[in-house]
Amino acid sequence: MKTSPIVLAAVLVFALPAHASKGNAEAGKAKSTACAACHGEDGVSKIPSFPKLAGQHRDYLVHALKEYQSGKRKNPIMAEQVKNLSDADMADLAAWFSAQKGLSIKY
Repeated sequence: MKTSPIVLAAVLVFALPAHASKGNAEAGKAKSTACAACHGEDGVSKIPSFPKLAGQHRDYLVHALKEYQSGKRKNPIMAEQVKNLSDADMADLAAWFSAQKGLSIKY
């Protein structure tokens, strides 16, 4: 069965945004230097009042960043940190922090 070039093009068009939204963990690592002051170098904060980002779900992290940027979540420090982040920046940061070990569930 031969696949039409139009079908292949359509598949690529729909696949690229989904892939791009997953972010690039290495790019996220490079972009995370400002986050390290409060959340730790790998997203494991040593200060109990600052959330641990390591191991959080990628989608949750992107959602939280977008809510800080839109003002839906109120935190003046985070609002300032995220105000110039693009969707790609947020996806990259989320990819980096979600790939780190840190979040654990106690049984």
